[in-house]
Amino acid sequence: MGSVDQRGSTVAREISTVVKDLHFLECPRWHEDRIWFVDFYSYKVYSAREDGSDLKVEAEVPGQPSGLGWLPDGHLLVVSMNDRRILRRESDGSLVTHADLSGHVSHHLNDMVVDEQGRAYVGNFGFDIMAGADVASTVLLRVDPDGTVTEVADDLWFPNGSVITDDGTLIVDETCGNRISAFDIAEDGSLTNRRTWAKFGELTTHTAFAEAMGDAVLAPDGCCLDAEGAVWTADAVFGRLVRVAEGGEILEQIEPGGGVFACMLGGSDGKTLYACAAPDFFEEPRKASAEARLLAIRVDVPRAGRP
Repeated sequence: MGSVDQRGSTVAREISTVVKDLHFLECPRWHEDRIWFVDFYSYKVYSAREDGSDLKVEAEVPGQPSGLGWLPDGHLLVVSMNDRRILRRESDGSLVTHADLSGHVSHHLNDMVVDEQGRAYVGNFGFDIMAGADVASTVLLRVDPDGTVTEVADDLWFPNGSVITDDGTLIVDETCGNRISAFDIAEDGSLTNRRTWAKFGELTTHTAFAEAMGDAVLAPDGCCLDAEGAVWTADAVFGRLVRVAEGGEILEQIEPGGGVFACMLGGSDGKTLYACAAPDFFEEPRKASAEARLLAIRVDVPRAGRP
C-alpha cells in the first residue's frame, strides 16, 4: 500500500491492524504511552499499548462515547453523544456529569479537544444524520473547567475533529463544509480571527445529506497535528488519510482500503499514525457487525499540539 504526494511520487507506507473486531472506532488519542479510542456501539472507552496489546476498557458510556480529553489534574473527560453531556471520570472510576450541553444543541455531540487550562471545545452534528434530516449549520461550544458552557462560534458545518497548536490556534474540521477553519484562542477562552485554514471545494447548496455529501471534495473528520504544522485528517467520504498544509495543499494521502474516520499521531517517537477504519459510518450495520479496526501507519513527522 502506498501514498502519493502532490508531485506524483509514491512513498511506501506499511499499514498494520493493531486492534480489530469492534463496531465503530473514533476519537483516538495518545496519552500516557497508550493509544486511547472509543467504540460507539459497544459504548466503551478503550486504551491499549502502542502495538495494540493489553487492551483495556477505561469507561462505559451508555449515551455513546465520542471525544476524549484530560483536565490538567489528569481526570478523563469523555463526550456522551446521545444525552449531550460531558462526563468526568473520578478517581474511583465512576463517571459524573462535568457539563450538560443539552440546552445549547438539539442533536448529537461530537468530537472535542481540551486545552492546557482544561477548557473543552466541543462540536456537534447540527442535524439528525441517522434519521436522514437536512444538513444544517451549528455552533461550537466551550466547556470551562467548572462546567460552564459558552457558545464560541456559529455557522459551522458539522464541526468535527479539532486540534490546538502550540501557539494557541484552534483548528476545526467541518465535515460537511469542504473546509477546515481556524480561530485564535484569547486568554479568556473566546475565539477571534476566524479564517479558512484550508478550502477543498465550495459549500454545498443542497440540503439533503446524500446530495450534500455528493458535493464533497474532501470531508475532513477526525484529525491531528504534526510538528511541521500540517494536519492529518481522515476523509469520511473518500476513505483516505490526507496530510494537509495550511492553505489546502495536499502533501500526502494514504488509502488504507474501506472507510476511515479519525486519526492520531502517537507511539514512543510520535511517528505512528493511528487510524479508525470501518466499512461505513451508518449506525445499524455497524451495531450489527464487528468489522472496525485500529490501524497503525509509520510516517515521517512526529505529533505536535493537542490532543
